[in-house]
Amino acid sequence: MSSGKIVGGFAASHSPGITGWPDRAEAVKRRNVEAAYAQARDRIEALRPDAIIAVSVEHFTNFNLGNLPAFAVATGESYLGPVTAEMANFVNVPQHRYPGAADLGQHIYRFALESEFDPALVEGGLDFDENFCVPFKHLDPDSRYPLAPIIVNGVNPPWPSPRRCYDFGKMLARAVSDQEAYERVVIVGTGGLSHWVGLPESGNVNEEFDRDFLARLDDGDPTHLTAYTKDEIDAAGNGAHEIRTWLVAAGAVGVGFEILAYEAVPEWLTGTSVAAARM
Repeated sequence: MSSGKIVGGFAASHSPGITGWPDRAEAVKRRNVEAAYAQARDRIEALRPDAIIAVSVEHFTNFNLGNLPAFAVATGESYLGPVTAEMANFVNVPQHRYPGAADLGQHIYRFALESEFDPALVEGGLDFDENFCVPFKHLDPDSRYPLAPIIVNGVNPPWPSPRRCYDFGKMLARAVSDQEAYERVVIVGTGGLSHWVGLPESGNVNEEFDRDFLARLDDGDPTHLTAYTKDEIDAAGNGAHEIRTWLVAAGAVGVGFEILAYEAVPEWLTGTSVAAARM
């Protein structure tokens, strides 16, 4: 067998409204976002991945303020999502088990330690919320592809720096190349873009920030893409710190992204985008 390779990279928002209340958005915005998701789904299928490295935050479903790692790698054989029946109804995703690429997760964890990263290890019990359930309802509706989930802290300060997230992605690419069991791997980052969680500004969208970030993602220059300060991201909401998951995906592929859709959708409480790496 040949060594593994990341053959595709994608990034997408994961607002619960995308699947939970899609009809609240303006019809043209909904159509644009869902068409972009469908295009990304078709591209993933054409890539014939043996596994997907899925990178997201999680919203205190598994972790808490007493145990909140900067990065975490899961190594389960499968993952429950959404975590509760109430969450399943909220995001309109049937509760089920997602297949896991356990040995790929184990390899990534060991490789990360050897590469001077120190992620937390989650053996088995990582439950999914909207972080993975919302985007993968569109990207892999039948849950066919085994997942190696990665969690990045994008929900509570202090966060890993944008550059550290990008470099973590570069490490993931090397980890995939260092194994042979999964020859074709796709990476998907989910989160963001601008939004406020649990604050009076909830429902606002900072379209200027979103478009600037997407322009940098399109260009692909890592220096420009990772140059954000905390205050610059804060201006787009506490939820905007989830762009770290996109930075991990960008680091893993090392190229610019085609922006398949961007819509400011206050009804979904977020700036919403889908993007695909120009591999």
